[in-house]
Amino acid sequence: MEDRTRLVAGGNLLQAHSWKGMLEACGIEVELRGEALLGGVGELPADLQDVELWVSESQYEAARAQLETLNTDSPQWQCLKCHEMNEGSFELCWHCSAERSERLS
Repeated sequence: MEDRTRLVAGGNLLQAHSWKGMLEACGIEVELRGEALLGGVGELPADLQDVELWVSESQYEAARAQLETLNTDSPQWQCLKCHEMNEGSFELCWHCSAERSERLS
């Protein structure tokens, strides 16, 4: 069995599952550890409450590169329907739920 390396650790289970799914879609095998311990929040020491993503050592660099692509900042966009400003990562307007569309400059 190949040695595994911890890729990331944190307390956000939703984000961990999102990253796991994205990495698996790229062909990277990911193990999620610590999910069952989140029920002990407040009872367990803080260092045992992290959710961790582990990958094989041979896939570590590819996984790290994929996660780095998520850290790029996308420019905000303005909804054409309600004119509300939205974060670049949003595909729907947070205010009116209209699909992302932008005027061509």
